Amino acid sequence: MKTKVAIVGASGYSGQELVRLLLRHPHVAISCFTSRQYAGKPVTDIFPKFRGLVDATFVEPNVADISAQAAFLALPHGVAAEYAVPLLEKGIKVFDLSADFRLKSAAVYKDYYEHEHPAPALLARAVYGLPERHRDAIKKADLIACPGCYPTSIILGVLPVLKQAKNIIVSSMSGVSGAGRKVSDEYIFPECNESARAYGIPKHRHLSEIEEQLGQTISFTPHLIPINRGIVSTIYIDAAVPDPLPLYRDFYRNEPFVRVTDALPDTKNVAMTNFCDISARFDKRTNRLVVVTAIDNLTKGAAGQAVQCLNLVFGYDETEGLV
Repeated sequence: MKTKVAIVGASGYSGQELVRLLLRHPHVAISCFTSRQYAGKPVTDIFPKFRGLVDATFVEPNVADISAQAAFLALPHGVAAEYAVPLLEKGIKVFDLSADFRLKSAAVYKDYYEHEHPAPALLARAVYGLPERHRDAIKKADLIACPGCYPTSIILGVLPVLKQAKNIIVSSMSGVSGAGRKVSDEYIFPECNESARAYGIPKHRHLSEIEEQLGQTISFTPHLIPINRGIVSTIYIDAAVPDPLPLYRDFYRNEPFVRVTDALPDTKNVAMTNFCDISARFDKRTNRLVVVTAIDNLTKGAAGQAVQCLNLVFGYDETEGLV
């Protein structure tokens, strides 16, 4: 029998990506598509790309009505936690794509997200859902906090040299879908097209989970660029690694979704996939390592990584439903 899953918040970009991936998963059946905005409307009215593949309507996100073994929470931070508690009480495994359970400290959460954490008692229970770092813990967890897109691209770039890394500086560029499926002046086409801009300086919200996972303070500058999806992060590290590519290849040799490349990565080669492409160069002038990573912010940076975690939890091959 297939694993029944619910997608809570199925009408956003991450929710849509979950639908795309789970429809082709051989061991999963989507039992519930929730959306307050579109409740009562056929899923294919909102996402015509799924015509002939989905025969379901959006429903209100009522936990009492959800019958599933797993639930993906593709909801805003602060809202997801309200659903996690009753879903866990029903014995449903929760994969949260929001930021609500990524941090271990409720105080740090309040500092970065500017409100009290709605379920602080669950923070110790949650496992950070980066398989390349916490695979064994994810397999045993019932509450998985799926990492943010920027953190995924940065943490994977640093992990192979983390023990010797100092003075980490990161410049990242993200497509517009990273802001979510919402109407806002700063994200409409005339404002984004033919433009690039930095934002979130000096305290982007994702900085909190990056620093917690790396165990050190870093400098991080995100930029919005006029593409739909994808992230490129350039990471500068004080680390004397004259020949970094063999080290990175050895570190990730058994990782199905990390590709260490000779060429510098770009977003077009990871778009619509769960891969993180990584390359690195040593700058002997500055005695600094320069690492470049590329991911699809909606796949490896969100829904794909969540499906990867689901595969681990339910004992499926880690690559099922993913490329």
